[in-house]
Amino acid sequence: MNTIIVKRVDSGTPDTSEIRDLARAAGYTVVGEVTQSRRADPALQIGEGKAEELAALVEETDATTVIFDNRLGPYQTYNLGKLLPEGVEVIDRFTLILEIFGQRAQTRKAQLQVELAELRYELPRAEAKTSLAKREEHPGFMGLGEYDESREQDIKAQISRIKDELERIEQTEQQRRERRRDSGFDLVALAGYTNAGKSTLLRRLAADLEVSENEDLHPDLDATAESKDKLFTTLGTTTRRADIDRRDVLVTDTVGFISDLPHWLVESFKSTLDSVYRADLVLLVVDVSEPIDEIHEKLVTSHDTLYERNEAPIVTVLNKIDQVSDEELAEKRAALSSLAPNPVAVSAKEGQHIDRLLERIDEELPDWEEERLLLPMTDDTMSVVSWLHDNAHVDDVTYGDEDVVVSFEARPAIVSQARSRASELRTAAAESA
Repeated sequence: MNTIIVKRVDSGTPDTSEIRDLARAAGYTVVGEVTQSRRADPALQIGEGKAEELAALVEETDATTVIFDNRLGPYQTYNLGKLLPEGVEVIDRFTLILEIFGQRAQTRKAQLQVELAELRYELPRAEAKTSLAKREEHPGFMGLGEYDESREQDIKAQISRIKDELERIEQTEQQRRERRRDSGFDLVALAGYTNAGKSTLLRRLAADLEVSENEDLHPDLDATAESKDKLFTTLGTTTRRADIDRRDVLVTDTVGFISDLPHWLVESFKSTLDSVYRADLVLLVVDVSEPIDEIHEKLVTSHDTLYERNEAPIVTVLNKIDQVSDEELAEKRAALSSLAPNPVAVSAKEGQHIDRLLERIDEELPDWEEERLLLPMTDDTMSVVSWLHDNAHVDDVTYGDEDVVVSFEARPAIVSQARSRASELRTAAAESA
């Protein structure tokens, strides 16, 4: 699929590198580009002369699609469709992102989120079609699409249905997260921009580990997390188990952030970010090989997204140190110190300093409590001792003639459960005496 890239900026030189990457990720072949530095034209986004230049380039290259890096309004899409050769589709960066999401969506939740985002994008266009139709300006297929009087109401009904289903899925996932916590797991989430290396880091943290037990607690666990130089490889969430010292930790990789996303698109994928918002610790992964200004901008945007609802501590991980010199790394650490105090610098690809990151994770996760329980010797005592071995770090077990003493460390929730089980054992023993 041949495409022409178009980008307009108010001032300065337009940078088309990201939109080109997005186009390639969606399967397009970029055969040309048109850029302009000027204020937005209300009718066409770009100036009329530049639009005519675009139409000529489309003819010359046999492009079938034009992709704008700028957001296009319904009427701009319609007007551009009239100027370009017949059959040429006009889309903007947000339609393109939805295409990529649609290609990557594998789970029911991801598919629903894509559908919701598409409907939210389509709704103002359906309203525009209604307005145009009333003025007898029926838009063509490659502009806004054919007019359907009932479509606007259909979209609103579908949005309501999907939101209800997503809410039910999120309730199930929240219950699963709580069961994981009750089972003694610390929850760590990976966040950051797409292509920062989150999936590679997940694989590195979970190296040589498999999650085969308690499948009912972890139905979303994949055998591996994909690790490719490809935008939006991770659309849903992928969770892997990692043993960090005495802890059982579940690390979740989430969809990557991307710049300049509209509110309706972020809102559609809000429940995916709940894995980040409800974690015990967030690792904000940054590609340290990128230019300092770009890293700074991405950190600011990431913080805006995370601090909106997140209460867990955030540790910045400067990834890809294998691609920068020691001097460059030191310079960037100093320049980013206000946004990323005390970061951990690693190379997920090469495995450099992963041990330091594991130590930092252990330090930042909630403190464990020490406990010593006296359990009466009953038929059910050994099942409690076995449960403690599975869900806590048992330091010592002493067996007497009439009781068992267990010393252990665990999350506060596990300690509380252990005390309750011990109390139940003592009550049962007293009743049978």
